[in-house]
Amino acid sequence: MNLLLIFLIPWRDLNMLLMKIITKYVYELLEKDCNLKKISIPVDATESEPKSFIFMSEDALTNPQKLMVLIHGSGVVRAGQWARRLIINEDLDSGTQIPFIKRAVAEGYGVIVLNPNENYIEVEKPKIHVQSSSDSSDEPAEKRERKDKVSKETKKRRDFYEKYRNPQREKEMMQLYIRENGSPEEHAIYVWDHFIAQAAAENVFFVAHSYGGLAFVELMIQREADVKNKVTAVALTDSVHNVWHQEAGKTIREWMRENCCNWVSSSEPLDTSVESMLPDCPRVSAGMCLIRDI
Repeated sequence: MNLLLIFLIPWRDLNMLLMKIITKYVYELLEKDCNLKKISIPVDATESEPKSFIFMSEDALTNPQKLMVLIHGSGVVRAGQWARRLIINEDLDSGTQIPFIKRAVAEGYGVIVLNPNENYIEVEKPKIHVQSSSDSSDEPAEKRERKDKVSKETKKRRDFYEKYRNPQREKEMMQLYIRENGSPEEHAIYVWDHFIAQAAAENVFFVAHSYGGLAFVELMIQREADVKNKVTAVALTDSVHNVWHQEAGKTIREWMRENCCNWVSSSEPLDTSVESMLPDCPRVSAGMCLIRDI
């Protein structure tokens, strides 16, 4: 891209462009380097309805022993990413899930990568055509044509001015939500019901970062018996879940104490116990400051 054009692009647009490039590149790595398959959801979607997708290893549903499920946090990050800031300022190993996926595959795990922030598609809002009042008047045809021409030229000038004054308003967009995947919580439950619950693995392990931890707790509230029966352990990183606000019952809190651990941002040495106000899973130091969802 011409360097001069880059300077002319508004910062917000440049940021969005960079985000799209990173996301597309990570998706390519998931398929080519990690050998994951891109699976469209909803599984029974029609040709015309909005769709999302997840990524899975070839043996995700057939591996009889163990399955690893990865959930990122909220914000602009998408499947395969932990933190965009780390991808930009550090490297792909720091900011993406790729090292986790490669190690899991090497150690014999099936892998499923969730995509909880892909909740809707954006389409251009249909334009409402207002019939010109001149169409029904008794004015002579020549005069009507002259007025219509002036009106069109005025609109053209106004649109041209608006485009350069505020590029974000060049097109009015609307959001079409993806069925049963309209939020991270809905997405986690959908993937559980249609994929994880059907997997052959005797032991399922979750790694969930930030808001991904909240989505896991909500999944457990909605599918408590199934999760307890299938999930062996959960590694949370800087999880923002709250068992009080989410109204997680006593049996869930007890299970989390035994099967979950939350590694949190701390300057203390790795795995040092960190005090918690919540009666759920143990909190220990991640040995560093973790980056959230950016």
